[in-house]
Amino acid sequence: MQLSPQLALFLLIGYLLGSLPFAVIVSRAFGLADPRSFGSGNPGATNVLRTGNKAAAALTLLGDALKGLAAMWLVRALGGDGIGAAIAGIAAFFGHVFPVFLRFKGGKGVSTALGVLAGFSWQLALIAAAAWLLTAIATRYSSLAALVAATVAPTAAWWLKLPVESTLAVAVMSAVLIQRHRANIQRLLSGTETRIGGKK
Repeated sequence: MQLSPQLALFLLIGYLLGSLPFAVIVSRAFGLADPRSFGSGNPGATNVLRTGNKAAAALTLLGDALKGLAAMWLVRALGGDGIGAAIAGIAAFFGHVFPVFLRFKGGKGVSTALGVLAGFSWQLALIAAAAWLLTAIATRYSSLAALVAATVAPTAAWWLKLPVESTLAVAVMSAVLIQRHRANIQRLLSGTETRIGGKK
């Protein structure tokens, strides 16, 4: 199947926006160490939080989420339909996970996926965020919270009767998220996973 020039443009827009490494950008702005140099080495909000700077972590979380939402909003502003927005959203997610600006070594995509979910449906984003938050509060494991949210999201998309392209995009992101957490799953099973607020 050949991608039309318009859909190819939407994919490029999403990927480039998704590739913006807010963990690195925010850390530099705050004078913090590169998040890839400590903790899990993951350029994401959870690792930035390990510096103890909650404001930097919050800005990283916000930036990573908004770039997924912004990609979909921009495509719709350019006249794209639901399929175009879905392509931009999932491209933003993959841009975060495999960013061209960081030699394709990015974060796990939780925050960006949440932004994409919001682009599909605010109710879907709310359900996934609630699943993450409740699990995080109960266990203080960010990774477990992400896994629970990733498991809940496709079912919620189906329950909300979202368009097929949206539900498929959510399912793909969820599968990649779970795969990206495979090392965390092993540590959870062995009891060695770091809790939120803990230092690795």
